[in-house]
Amino acid sequence: MRDAVRRRARTGERGAAVVDFVLILLVLLPLVLGILQLALVLHVRNTLASAASEGARHAAVAGSSAPAGQAKTQELISGALSRQFVRSVSVRPALVGGAPGYVAVVEADVDVLGLGGPRIHVRVAGHAVAEVEVAP
Repeated sequence: MRDAVRRRARTGERGAAVVDFVLILLVLLPLVLGILQLALVLHVRNTLASAASEGARHAAVAGSSAPAGQAKTQELISGALSRQFVRSVSVRPALVGGAPGYVAVVEADVDVLGLGGPRIHVRVAGHAVAEVEVAP
């Protein structure tokens, strides 16, 4: 009699682990995908910000120009990211803290989880004060 009760209690729990797994998965999967999306967007934003700053610095060096800074920015971006992210790159002269300098602006679109569909727009800028050659 006892064995029959034990067997019935054990078989009543059969398959419960699968149901528990599915219920936990419904909560954890969106959380994990959200963290992955955040990591992707932050990686792209930080890479673009670094490239924009470096491009502005390159343009600000004495004897350089805005097109040279733009080419440097595009070179750095293409070396680190896919070209599909970048929408536009521009480097132009500007006042930086009241001093002459350059500003590099990069705009990009990041696919949700890199799978296509809706996109997240990212815009970053880098600034650099232009070098001034001092006459001896």
